[in-house]
Amino acid sequence: MHGSSGVPGPIGGSSIAGVSIADRKRQLVRDELSAAALRLLAFQGFEETTIDQIVAAAGVSRRTFFRYFRSKEDVIIEFLGDLGTGLREELAARPIEEPPAVAVRHALRIFVKTHDEPGDKPLRLARLIFDSPALRARYLERQRQWQDGLAAELAARAGLDPAADMRPALVAGIALAAFDAALARWLAVAGAEDLGALLDRAFDLVAPAMALG
Repeated sequence: MHGSSGVPGPIGGSSIAGVSIADRKRQLVRDELSAAALRLLAFQGFEETTIDQIVAAAGVSRRTFFRYFRSKEDVIIEFLGDLGTGLREELAARPIEEPPAVAVRHALRIFVKTHDEPGDKPLRLARLIFDSPALRARYLERQRQWQDGLAAELAARAGLDPAADMRPALVAGIALAAFDAALARWLAVAGAEDLGALLDRAFDLVAPAMALG
């Protein structure tokens, strides 16, 4: 929790960096619910995990759970959506002079970070998503949104029109394909190889095809 600036905010609570105390509390509850759900889903499996177990682990009521999520699947979907938002923000923050392959490779490190937690939760969670046809389909659906976001950001960085120039979409697609290949290898060896190193190897192979100039 960040400290208060002491500046009066809007009615209903103080505001810190434009976010009210009430909003921050809601985000905290959502984050705790999401963390509890993802942990249980990773270690128990999707079908075996119940809403009652999730709310008990988070210390909230069922009513609170359904205030933030519609279902267990929705927890996964929002987790993937948050990753996509973070990915585009990471790319936007990269130095404008970086070549596309370099900038996107660094941006994709946000995904690597989510798999760097101690223990085998990240591996279990990735397997949960990829071994379930329904969850994998939702992953691919979200990935399409990630690609659109990356393409728009790459086009803006290069001064291109994504509606008229297919190169940003191609570069975004190649980048995500490289990540998928690295992730598939990481899952195949049960996390025995470093995902970041695998991502670097994949990008070394595809980088020549990712120029926008």
